[in-house]
Amino acid sequence: MNDSPAMLRLLEQFHLAQIVCLGDLMLDRYVYGAVERISAEAPIPIIREERDESMLGGVGNVARNIAAAGGRAHLLALNGDDAAGVEVSEKIASMAETGAGVGADLVIQPGRPTTVKTRYIAAGQQLLRADRETTETITAADSEALLSHLDNALAEADVLVLSDYGKGVLSDDLLAAAIARARAAKVLTIADPKRHDLSVYAGVDFLKPNRAELAAATGLPCDNDDQVNHAARSVMAQCSIGAMLVSRSEQGMSFIVKDGDPVHLPVRAPEVYDVSGAGDTVVAIFALALAAGAAPALGAGLANLAGGIVVGKVGTAAISRDELANGILSADLNRSEDKVVSAAMAGADVERWRANGLRVGFTNGCFDLLHPGHISLLNEAKSHCDRLIVAINDDASVRRLEKGEGRPVQAEAARALVLASLAMVDRVLIFADDTPIPLLEQLRPDVLIKGGDYDIAGVVGGDIVRAYGGEVKLAGFLDGHSSTAVIARMDAGKAGPGRGE
Repeated sequence: MNDSPAMLRLLEQFHLAQIVCLGDLMLDRYVYGAVERISAEAPIPIIREERDESMLGGVGNVARNIAAAGGRAHLLALNGDDAAGVEVSEKIASMAETGAGVGADLVIQPGRPTTVKTRYIAAGQQLLRADRETTETITAADSEALLSHLDNALAEADVLVLSDYGKGVLSDDLLAAAIARARAAKVLTIADPKRHDLSVYAGVDFLKPNRAELAAATGLPCDNDDQVNHAARSVMAQCSIGAMLVSRSEQGMSFIVKDGDPVHLPVRAPEVYDVSGAGDTVVAIFALALAAGAAPALGAGLANLAGGIVVGKVGTAAISRDELANGILSADLNRSEDKVVSAAMAGADVERWRANGLRVGFTNGCFDLLHPGHISLLNEAKSHCDRLIVAINDDASVRRLEKGEGRPVQAEAARALVLASLAMVDRVLIFADDTPIPLLEQLRPDVLIKGGDYDIAGVVGGDIVRAYGGEVKLAGFLDGHSSTAVIARMDAGKAGPGRGE
């Protein structure tokens, strides 16, 4: 079943969604640099700082993701009065001023340190994380102040998200009161837990632990679909929880409801750069989907897709509605027939790949009858790039190229499907022009690859690619392999004496 049309329609409703986000607020800092030597004082790398940046973390990142995807978030949290707390307040105020869809009621606790997580990164890898925090339970007065803000916010809310990072804001009493008040207001609740005792979330409509959290809370193995299903159902039965959304790292995600079969969603993260804040993104998109009226299983599928996209970014990142739309359109492209795309769709893919720092390659030809020479060309072409686009001549242009009587042997759709089934090929285009020049001008690949039977100066479109800074490469040539030769041998075989059918 293809859920893409329903998901795309769902995105159009996100602007109507109002999500209240209550929980632990923090600041995520990233220090980027280069490591070129080891310290003489201890066997540790020395990072030469080049730049740093900071963004809202914890429940603030949930709100940021909701706003980025087009929804409206109302943030309720405790904040310190230190320098980091001031920075958090300024970031929230800046989002509100720019119309980013985030409003907030912050309770300031003098003397309480704002949670700050500082990550040191070199060559795309985290080297160290340093945390400054307190996990002290908030005071009764601060708890009542947050609940008062919650009462006001629930009047216009569609969903309440409880983002528990174990930093003391969501005490047992505050959790119980918030869940009860949301139920009384008929507002759906989603909790992202960090406790081993999941009974404190009793009464929520949806609970979103990860696999490790579920295993730790239940003492049960969670290594496969059946085990996750069993562990989740045990929590739901004991804690009066409506449904569970379990993130399972490389195993994807599972959505389990009381009265229905579990839905196990495959991983959607072919390129993982940083998992920081990915759980916040999943919760945010799931909440938006529910608020927009989606069936929970559809919302889980969209949240799973969003999580796969956001781990392809570095840092605590938010995902936009446009990125979600592009992800939906390309989510099923693991199927061979879905790799065959229009030039416009290929252009959108190229734009997204480039945004993630990927190198795009391009080759073209008739590819009538696939043979070892083609495989050698395609393998070598893929070695020059991260993503490979193969453009093939349509049937009419093959005939114009005077390939011979009865050519092409395979119709364009069949040729495209065979190419799309190859692992090294990422997209296949069918073009009607006699040359690929219009495609090269549109897609502007980083590298154009042709077979070694050409000379570098004679590659059609090579001058265009070099003019904008791209490269032209020649692949090795396997002598004796061509579609024409294969057809000639077939014809000779048919004519020979003593041949069978």
